[in-house]
Amino acid sequence: MIVGDNIFVMLLEEDFFKTFTNKTVSDATKSTEVLVCLSCESRGDVDEMVKKAVAAGGTTPMKQQDYGFMYQHGYQDLDGHMWELMYMDPKGPPQA
Repeated sequence: MIVGDNIFVMLLEEDFFKTFTNKTVSDATKSTEVLVCLSCESRGDVDEMVKKAVAAGGTTPMKQQDYGFMYQHGYQDLDGHMWELMYMDPKGPPQA
């Protein structure tokens, strides 16, 4: 799956995935094995990707967070993996 110009994700069925490791494959619906965070170009891009994930069967176990200069939201995919998406204003947080 192409996520961005230089970001690619390989999504594998479990039986094929097992050929890549000798370890037991985690059940991500029962424990968190990894949290993937991707940076987006805008707040709208964050919302659009979450919307697409939910339309494909994903869920949003947490509400979006808006810190003013940083906006984040995420989803859980069908296997239980957590994907966080964030947009950070290039100007950064307000200076005191």
